[in-house]
Amino acid sequence: MDPRVKKLARVIARYSLGLKKGQVVQIVGEPAALPLIKAMNNEVIDLGAQPVVDLSIPDNEEYMLKHGSDQQLKFLQPWARLKVSKIDAYVVFLGGENTRYLASVDPKKQAQVRLNRKKIMDLFYRRVEKKELRWCLTLFPTISAAQEADMSLIDYEDFVYGAGHLGATDPVKHWLKVRKEQARLVKILNRIDQLHFRAEGTDLKLRVKGRKWVNCAGENNFPDGEIFTGPIENSAEGTIRYTFPAIFMGKEVEDITLTFKKGKVVDFSAAKNEAHLKSMIELDRGAKYIGEVAIGTNYDIKTFTKNILFDEKLGGTCHLALGNSFAETGSKNKSSLHWDMICDLKKGGEIIADGKTIYRNGKFLI
Repeated sequence: MDPRVKKLARVIARYSLGLKKGQVVQIVGEPAALPLIKAMNNEVIDLGAQPVVDLSIPDNEEYMLKHGSDQQLKFLQPWARLKVSKIDAYVVFLGGENTRYLASVDPKKQAQVRLNRKKIMDLFYRRVEKKELRWCLTLFPTISAAQEADMSLIDYEDFVYGAGHLGATDPVKHWLKVRKEQARLVKILNRIDQLHFRAEGTDLKLRVKGRKWVNCAGENNFPDGEIFTGPIENSAEGTIRYTFPAIFMGKEVEDITLTFKKGKVVDFSAAKNEAHLKSMIELDRGAKYIGEVAIGTNYDIKTFTKNILFDEKLGGTCHLALGNSFAETGSKNKSSLHWDMICDLKKGGEIIADGKTIYRNGKFLI
């Protein structure tokens, strides 16, 4: 086993999740991520905690979505709510054999399944808000993910582990440094009312007064590197063009442009898979509003790889997500959707805060 796999499991267990003896940890992943699942399982046991491994089989999910009846699609495992109410930590390992296995599935069916799981997800988020449940999302590098990124597997492994500084003797030391620097930025941003994003095809204003900015330094995502908040729900005015493809539920939507009025999407377009974009925006009322506004700060991630875990952290970008917000920011938007979409700010982009330019060409000026 690549020693960096064991190191990743160790950092997540001890730093990201802060596991303690006796806690119950749900570990979720596909068969392709088995090396990391095994390493995490062993790490949890060594800490005296209790692992619960749930292996996700993509072919089973695809078959159900394509051939299951409405009644079957609405079915929720009776123990799903019990599990979410009892676990102390939850870790998901992305990484499968096929990143597009849901590409041919009717997006309406996919949307319906998300709606059916809303009560379970609401419980999950309530426990997270109360700090009763910790969670982390990371990725095990696979051939399919490497192909999406136009890399060899060896190069992609170096990219993934490099973004997390897992080659360092003590990766946690790096993330503590990131946390300190981002805390400085968060302190400044917490005093701001209006943000104005400008770039090619983008001229969007929104308000964040009274909302809390969150410092992301490897706790819930690994690797990490972003700061985010939730805008005042009815404040977004103008247009944003997402210069990178947005991939959601196995479908790649290209060149998305969204226009907002009083916080709500009133017009949209996409060069590819616009129907999928439409179906997600129409998922529920909250899907038409911005749930998150964030700025990527990880400059060790230098290239777009078609994986949102990395792409939203790209230094020099922002991402504004449609749908569900995070209560820790003070936001109130609720939705079954949370779709991060990325806008490049490195070439001429800027962020103006209360009339003062604080960010230009992909870098903070403050």
